[in-house]
Amino acid sequence: MTDIPASHGAAAKTAEGIRLAEAATVPWRDWGPYLAERAWGTVREDYSADGEAWASFPHEHARSRVYRWNEDGMAGFCDENQTWCLSLALWNGVDPILKERMFGLTGPQGNHGEDVKEYWWYLDGTPTHSWNTWRYHYPQRAFPYEELVEENARRGKHDPEYELVDTGVFDEDRYWVVTVDYAKDGPRDLLMNITVENAGPDEATIEVLPTLWFRNNWSWGYPDAPEPVLYAADGRIVGEHSRSGPLVLVGEGEPELLFCDNETNTQRLYGEPGPAYPKDGINDYVVDGAATVNPAQRGTKAALRYTLTVPAGGSARVRARLVGAPHPSVGISAAKLRSRKIPTGDKFDRVLAKRRAEADAFYDATLPVSAGAEEYRVARQAFAGLLWGKQFFHYDVERWLEGDPGHPAPPPGRGLIRNGGWRHLDSHDVILMPDPWEYPWFAAWDLAFHCVTLAHIDPEFAKAQLILLLREWYMHPGGQIPAYEWNFSDVNPPVHAWAAIRVFEIDGRTDFSFLARVFHKLLINFTWWVDNKDKESDNLFEGGFMGLDNISPLDRSKLSADIGYLEQADSTGWMAMYAIDLLDIALRLALHDASYEDIATKFFEHFTAIAMAANDGIMWDEEDAFYYDVFHRADGVDVPIKVKSLVGLVPLRAALSYGVDFVGDALPDFRDRGQWWLANHPQAQSLFHIRDIDGVRHRLLALIPPDRLVRLLGNLFDENGLLGPYGVRAISAWHREHPFSMWVGDELATVDYEPAESTTALFGGNSNWRGPVWMPLNVMIVEALRDYDELSPDEFDVEFPAGSGRTQSLAASADDISRRLVSIFLPGEDGRRPVHGWYDRLAVDPRWKDNLAFHEYFHGDTGMGLGAAHQTGWTALVAHLIMTTGAATSPRDQEETETPE
Repeated sequence: MTDIPASHGAAAKTAEGIRLAEAATVPWRDWGPYLAERAWGTVREDYSADGEAWASFPHEHARSRVYRWNEDGMAGFCDENQTWCLSLALWNGVDPILKERMFGLTGPQGNHGEDVKEYWWYLDGTPTHSWNTWRYHYPQRAFPYEELVEENARRGKHDPEYELVDTGVFDEDRYWVVTVDYAKDGPRDLLMNITVENAGPDEATIEVLPTLWFRNNWSWGYPDAPEPVLYAADGRIVGEHSRSGPLVLVGEGEPELLFCDNETNTQRLYGEPGPAYPKDGINDYVVDGAATVNPAQRGTKAALRYTLTVPAGGSARVRARLVGAPHPSVGISAAKLRSRKIPTGDKFDRVLAKRRAEADAFYDATLPVSAGAEEYRVARQAFAGLLWGKQFFHYDVERWLEGDPGHPAPPPGRGLIRNGGWRHLDSHDVILMPDPWEYPWFAAWDLAFHCVTLAHIDPEFAKAQLILLLREWYMHPGGQIPAYEWNFSDVNPPVHAWAAIRVFEIDGRTDFSFLARVFHKLLINFTWWVDNKDKESDNLFEGGFMGLDNISPLDRSKLSADIGYLEQADSTGWMAMYAIDLLDIALRLALHDASYEDIATKFFEHFTAIAMAANDGIMWDEEDAFYYDVFHRADGVDVPIKVKSLVGLVPLRAALSYGVDFVGDALPDFRDRGQWWLANHPQAQSLFHIRDIDGVRHRLLALIPPDRLVRLLGNLFDENGLLGPYGVRAISAWHREHPFSMWVGDELATVDYEPAESTTALFGGNSNWRGPVWMPLNVMIVEALRDYDELSPDEFDVEFPAGSGRTQSLAASADDISRRLVSIFLPGEDGRRPVHGWYDRLAVDPRWKDNLAFHEYFHGDTGMGLGAAHQTGWTALVAHLIMTTGAATSPRDQEETETPE
């Protein structure tokens, strides 16, 4: 397995490490950046008859309409139950609305699916959220809402997306650099430092409004949800809520205090009488001067209003502070809390500086010393994005289907559109999300990758997250793990066991209780797979799209029985990997508890059965040396889908190395049963790669037999095919000139190499697995190569790249791929980071170039970031690469390292 740097010991001695150790008893995690950047357009808020979530709750409604299940905002914090929310609102004096949330196109509006049209970054963060930094570039000109919608509507699938920077709104540097730093002076003492820099050539004015509100859980007809209140007292905003306890928001100076109610503006949206001071009351008051804020200074939403005039090139700042009861067990009245002295001056700044320095110390102790200054920057921002991606996720499916007692019943038949079979699912948790705007909901296989990276800085939270989706309020009674809110019944690759092993290793290989908890639930899930995704009971699996969206010429999840069915190389590879990972866990547990020994034998036998099936039929193409999906047509003809893609590389990951003598001596029943199995299934012997290392016999059990491995690696390492300058492409570049076509029923389905955005409408056209580089599968390939190398260090050399005449070990090849991936974010010889693509402003402007966006995927030829712009969830794996490989290019010079601000 991958060696993990022993960095936890040094980090544990830092102030942040001590807070992490205290977090089990001291509520350091209770307050955090758990507020989504988008709640509109989500499934939870969709109460339509047709299930069109984007249309059901559009951006145009967001400022005026109350959310049912969660909230959104910019640079937002909230408590772990999202009782209250604190975020930033801005106004440049010319926009038609306050900037309270990020704007973007809906799935149907975007020419490549949903697409956020703003520029903001998560620059820093610590696991206990004692220190967080967020940055946003806000135009001083009117925000071009209509232009973005109209121009993208004119563009087709073959055109690039029309971005905010394309509109010219940032020309002449007429924009604000807005930075928000959060620091904690205690678990429930949150400092909010807002800095606005005028990047433009002229003096300009900006409205800055730190905004506090209560999530509306009182309007739905439930007797146990009393309405809370915010009110003004002594120039402060005071909150009283039966669940959160009292709160006080203090701002420096004498800001104007504005109050309205977190209630729907029914007059604006529906032409019906409604509250006098609705949710958009502060917006209408600031923008239009309307009488829509409560003169009595009471409500459930409130803001501190600052009007700042800043000279060209100058800056100004606002200091605000939110204070609550120091601990859940400490009762304190609102009157007593609001009477406390709450500094916003020099003492505030001292806390800010201290937390910043403690964050520096934590990451200095965590990141390997081999990481150069730029790798350090990349890893730290990747960790920050992962931490900012934590979001409160609330979704009671039964209540969502049936409706609330205080409102009309939803349209009938909603359960037939989505999630009708998941009435048991009742989520009310903080979860690591893929992306706070484009994907503000958990995704099962994404979460597994998130946890592997997070384990380097917060293994306890990573372990808790892996356990969470296996709990009874998530996992289906039948054993399926929910995929994501758009369709919990979709099938994601079974990577939970792999993630659990990696987190276990990163955490020091001692928490066997965690391994056992995960293992017991994964047994149920594995059985669900075998029962539901092996149509012919032949150990070859279907599975559907398997998270790879449009990688195939056909939609693998929607084939009708009268056309045929697929047996998938990736699904079969994933299941072989699942079996071998469960074997790995069972062996580790059996060394401490003999009762696990026979279950280890079960997964040994099951793995070899899957591996033999994958190698005995036409899934393996001997001439091409590649694994392909097989299309079983309804007329009885079997057609291999000969597309060289990640589908055929997934089997590479199904491998496990172990010492024969060690395991045999410790687990004799496992040894004896394994020998019997192999004696009676001699063809399974081909699955073993055997080496003697220092006089000890080692075996690597792998789906790919040794004689096929070298040939498959020849495909993988071909720079004119799968291996690109920035990692392994999703589909071989060979298909650029050689597209693959096949008849599916009466339709001709085609797939070719598309290195950038998708030109098809499959899966909404908002992702592309037909050529770009995707971080998660690349990381699994890198780790697979290291697993193979572990069996034969410096003995098994391969030609890398293929055709180069140069040979090297598999470990060196893994490091080479890792460096290619990391280089996406590093300045090249021209000083540009490939991730920024052709945009000069992003690539060379000093205010922009070091702010990193961690995209969903990357151009297969240029490394430009594509897809969701803040998918730091699984793309944060770049930090995992920096932590675990030789990806760093130079020792870190502490004097050169600039800590992200």
